[in-house]
Amino acid sequence: WRQIRKKNTIYLLAKKYGVKSPEDFALLLCAHFLGQYSHVKEVSIQVEEYPWKRIGSGDGPFKKLHNHAFIFSPSATRYCSVTHKRTDPTPTIISGIKNLRVLKTTQSSFVNFINDEYRSLPDMKDRIFSTIVQSSWQYSSWKKIDFDKIYVRVTEIILKNFAGDADKGIMSPSVQNTLYLTEKEVLDAIPEISSIDMEMPNKHYFTVDLSKFPKVVQGTNEEVFLPVDKPSGIIYAQLDRRDITSKL
Repeated sequence: WRQIRKKNTIYLLAKKYGVKSPEDFALLLCAHFLGQYSHVKEVSIQVEEYPWKRIGSGDGPFKKLHNHAFIFSPSATRYCSVTHKRTDPTPTIISGIKNLRVLKTTQSSFVNFINDEYRSLPDMKDRIFSTIVQSSWQYSSWKKIDFDKIYVRVTEIILKNFAGDADKGIMSPSVQNTLYLTEKEVLDAIPEISSIDMEMPNKHYFTVDLSKFPKVVQGTNEEVFLPVDKPSGIIYAQLDRRDITSKL
């Protein structure tokens, strides 16, 4: 067993080459460890991106971005996992997004599902749709790929299928339907991706029952909701291309 100074290597390669994208940097590290150390048979690298934005002052077109002060702004976490075996010229590249929490107040329903003695949710023709999106996708190739551009495109497709047009929105007859349409569009729009999986757990918001307080408020409550932090359904699906021939 021979020890490798992994921490120092990562710092030095980041200084020497920069970090173009999480995937490009992970590929660089894999190539370095396999090329530098003959006893290494396989390298696996995981990278997470922590987003920072410059602090701004002022309003509108006069807003000025700070020269050296930033605010941590993680609307979601971008990550990747790259594995490269010495015996295989093609690395396995998996990119992903997690902790993307989204919510819309209408245009979501829950009807016509199996209604048996084990079901607790009633039919709802309109409801709040809230979830925390986790998704990962695998590439069929790895050369000359703009990983940043693809990450942005996948995120745009996820949000478009969830929210729809800014004025009209989009109907979600079920979480499963939204999830499937999102994965299908990703494969249709991005040929470099061979497989995508996605998880959209329910984060329920139920109306608070205010009927016990008729002297304080009258009518149906449609404004005050209670987020439920108890186990709910985790909707998951994976979509692959039919013509996958490369070994990944």
